[in-house]
Amino acid sequence: MSDSAALDSFLQKWRARWPEWSVAEIFVAPARRDIAVAWFALLQEFDDVLNVSGDPLPADAKLAWWSEELRGWANQRSRHPLGRRLEPERAAWGQLADALPTLVAARTQPVDEQAAFAALAAYGDAVAAVEGAVLGRAPTPRAVIAQMLATRLAEAGSAAVPGRDAGAEAGLRGWAMTLQQAWGNPRHGARERRILSAYARARLHRHARQGAPAPLPGQARLLFTGWRAARGD
Repeated sequence: MSDSAALDSFLQKWRARWPEWSVAEIFVAPARRDIAVAWFALLQEFDDVLNVSGDPLPADAKLAWWSEELRGWANQRSRHPLGRRLEPERAAWGQLADALPTLVAARTQPVDEQAAFAALAAYGDAVAAVEGAVLGRAPTPRAVIAQMLATRLAEAGSAAVPGRDAGAEAGLRGWAMTLQQAWGNPRHGARERRILSAYARARLHRHARQGAPAPLPGQARLLFTGWRAARGD
């Protein structure tokens, strides 16, 4: 497989998980679309490592590989197809590499909200720092963590909910609402981040309302959500 085809396969994998993006991508400048998707596809790799089910050893090995790979990006050397697009950006790749091992401990069910966010603090800081270089404007670390925890809730269900009552439906709904509030100001971050966050928050809202991941709304609603996020409303 050529480098171009390999890169396309990773980008398409991310697009398949976020079909909303195909609706709102018109609000992103054409020259920025590929780097935004490449960056979000990279973050999806780390979401997958956090939310692994079953034997964690392959995911842990993958995480170690990514740590080494990102250190190579810091020195303008890449092996992964995503690096062909992202590595030329002068970003804090080494900081992100240093933060990746914290994802292993973050799989443990947290005792409370504070513990859930603390477990991913170094990762949130690193993602925000790199994104500031890649997309030109950094999100808040807390918003990065809230979005990652929202994805974890959708993937892991009650195992992602802090506290003793995690298995109860009320606990799941309560955690979803807590994450919505923790996200903070939706105007923070680059346009691409704002659009993706708007869709992630909408998914979380439907999850909180129904107690489980829900189908996407119609295209008109998705378009309106993307338009508002692109404007910074």
